[in-house]
Amino acid sequence: MSRTDFGPPSYKEMLPPVIEKNYGQWKYHERVKPGVLKHVAESGDELYTVRVGSGRLVSTDWIRDVCQIADKFCGGHLRFTSRHNLEFLVSEKEQVEPLIAHLKKEGYPIGGTGHAISNPVHTQGWIHCHTPATDASGVVKAVMDDLFEYFTDWKLPAYCRISLACCLNMCGAVHCSDVAILGIHRLVPKIDHDTVRAKCELPNVIAACPTGAIRPDPKEKSLAVNDEKCMYCGNCYT
Repeated sequence: MSRTDFGPPSYKEMLPPVIEKNYGQWKYHERVKPGVLKHVAESGDELYTVRVGSGRLVSTDWIRDVCQIADKFCGGHLRFTSRHNLEFLVSEKEQVEPLIAHLKKEGYPIGGTGHAISNPVHTQGWIHCHTPATDASGVVKAVMDDLFEYFTDWKLPAYCRISLACCLNMCGAVHCSDVAILGIHRLVPKIDHDTVRAKCELPNVIAACPTGAIRPDPKEKSLAVNDEKCMYCGNCYT
């Protein structure tokens, strides 16, 4: 099968050697301390995960910084979790504490494992989404400023997930989190009839409404919205 440039490369092409060697043969893992996991294979090989909280939106300079840290302490091997945590994969036990010391010195927050709060997952916000009722990054930053101690220590009775969705479309996994923050639109979309007539495919806009609130407006050769049926989801204008 020929290789193409469509989609991401197979994750198996970038596995750390210890994971590739013991793939599917891991015996157990244990929580060493907040932010540090130890994985033991049936062969006796060990792999340590050091988890760091990261931002949802990051710069290229930040990416270069964390790659340099990974090159120095763990052979360049790191990964991102689905909740925007950054994890350094360390195969040499003697490198774990020097890595942790370096991360603390540089101000990287270590935690998010065990009976703690994981890094909140959230939607795009105003950065490049058409439908948000609120922005995400500022709210998440404010929440974690107040709850930071529960990320770095084991103070909770169980693992806790927090997420934020900027609108009712809920791309941010709020439906499967313990604490959900949700932005809600409260006004019916206003119709610019000139723009709708010039640019919109009316049947597609009508079909996009999940509650059937949009109907044709023959008089204006445009659309009309039933306010009582509208749930402010934003599907119509995206």
